[in-house]
Amino acid sequence: MKTFCIIPAYNEEKTIVEVITRVKPLVDCVVVVDDCSTDKTYRLAKAQGADVLRHIVNRGQGAALATGNEYALRRGADAVVHFDADGQFLASEVKDILSPIIAEECDVVFGSRFLEKRSEIPRMKKNIIMPIARKINLIFFNIRLTDPQCGFRAMSRYALKKIKIRQDGMAHCSEIMIKAFGNNLKIKEVPVTIIYHNFGQKFSGGVRILKDLFLEKIS
Repeated sequence: MKTFCIIPAYNEEKTIVEVITRVKPLVDCVVVVDDCSTDKTYRLAKAQGADVLRHIVNRGQGAALATGNEYALRRGADAVVHFDADGQFLASEVKDILSPIIAEECDVVFGSRFLEKRSEIPRMKKNIIMPIARKINLIFFNIRLTDPQCGFRAMSRYALKKIKIRQDGMAHCSEIMIKAFGNNLKIKEVPVTIIYHNFGQKFSGGVRILKDLFLEKIS
């Protein structure tokens, strides 16, 4: 099975080399989508032997993943894993994310910070933001997942064809979940570890995501 790792990147010159180096032995192809970085991200990724695509304007993480997904489909990918460029995911867990796809147990695998492994999640995010997000996912979108917003995921070729990302910004994460459930795809969660370098998505960011999702539903 041909596996691709899609890495969206914007100004990640400090971490991109290490991320590519760690992921490269675990998949058949590493695809970095440089979202119009102003630093050395593009050049460093190319030097590491990754397939590097470049947006001529900064469009957002969702758009970068959409570009990577389409490229992987054209290149004959059987499965893709989405992996952040900032070093917060563990490369050693790529096999855990991909294994259920390779074994044809499911179509989509979502990483979860709330299963066996315990990430050191900031207290406000863990005790306030995440529970609210889970409730919103359940009430409005009928999504039953322990982690309401994790970017560490894998999809089969079949799922890639079903899930077309339209949200350029951070709402893509929820959009993928909504479309996975809406298309009745076989879904599995696996435990992952997230290393926090900063707080990440704030409450205001969650409000923007909801607004984008509801506008998408109406349009």
